[in-house]
Amino acid sequence: MGVNYTSVQWNRQKKLYDAVLVGGVAAYLVAFSVLTKLLFPRVTDEIMLIRAFGTAAFVLLHIILCIGPLCRLNPRFLPLLYNRRHAGVTCFLIGLIHAALVVITYHAGSDTNPILSIFVSSPLNGSISGVPFQPFGFFALLILFLMAATSHDFWLANLSAPVWKSLHMLVYFAYALLVLHVTFGVLQGEGSPVYVGAVGFGLVTVLGLHIVAGFREAKADVSTETMNVLEGKTLTPRAADSPLNDGFVDACAVADIPENRARIVCLSGERVAIFKYEGKISAVSNVCQHQNGPLGEGKIVFGCITCPWHGYQYQPDTGASPPPFVEKVPTFNVRVKNGRVFVHPKPNPAGARAEPAQFEMVGTRSTASQT
Repeated sequence: MGVNYTSVQWNRQKKLYDAVLVGGVAAYLVAFSVLTKLLFPRVTDEIMLIRAFGTAAFVLLHIILCIGPLCRLNPRFLPLLYNRRHAGVTCFLIGLIHAALVVITYHAGSDTNPILSIFVSSPLNGSISGVPFQPFGFFALLILFLMAATSHDFWLANLSAPVWKSLHMLVYFAYALLVLHVTFGVLQGEGSPVYVGAVGFGLVTVLGLHIVAGFREAKADVSTETMNVLEGKTLTPRAADSPLNDGFVDACAVADIPENRARIVCLSGERVAIFKYEGKISAVSNVCQHQNGPLGEGKIVFGCITCPWHGYQYQPDTGASPPPFVEKVPTFNVRVKNGRVFVHPKPNPAGARAEPAQFEMVGTRSTASQT
């Protein structure tokens, strides 16, 4: 975390990440150019470069969109997530080079403004294969530019996390535009089904990974109240007569939470991270204020909840970042009774202190010392 927006020196991980990113893009461009010259010797250098940079940007965007669901399915992919914005900016720059080559080659030689020419050079002719495809790419590039320009944490802090996240979710709209751009472009300029098949494979891969990850996350989002009802916990006389029957929900056993880590439960439609540390239990919202990272997948480091994505920290009892940082997440009131953790599903205001529940460890069993 940083208080001021100062230049950050590249550490070894960032240098390795960027080296692999740039090296991979360069290798793709070289391989594409060589294969194009071997398989299609009559293709001009301009067309070759247009296709090389265009396909490179499109392939890289597929990789970027696959990183998120892959991380949800297997945490080994998390290192790809930490500096994903570098890949996003690179994708925009490659797309910009592709667009510049297209404008110079096809639109800069007439009296019409080159940008206007993108929209008027291919009028509708009533055929699906005649649908103008370049405007789709133009608007997709605008979205990628907007995302690249606001990728710095300065914009995240000043726009607020919800607005910034919503803005960057436009990447899916940009992807849809690019799918249309490539598909209609291929229909007009290519007779081979290879390009259409490649686009279809990429689309199925992106959608498939998101659907699989979504189903997996949906299982974790089954609310604790629902699970309690299914297990009969809220229907027994003992539960009804319990002094804890004042809105608190039986979330999990203390023994189910690893030391200095959390168990994530879903209460009233919101994910809650329940942390165990130093004989205490605290619960906070699972959503980091930086980039909506999963706080419950992090751990307690030097007394603070540390987000596994970018290291943002929060005090477990207040949900506030340690001074001088200002980020805050909502907290939840918790109790411990007979080795069980009870959480009130109504969140406290972000940064409001919630008294931690105390417990004692006896052998391998947890017993409450405060309810």
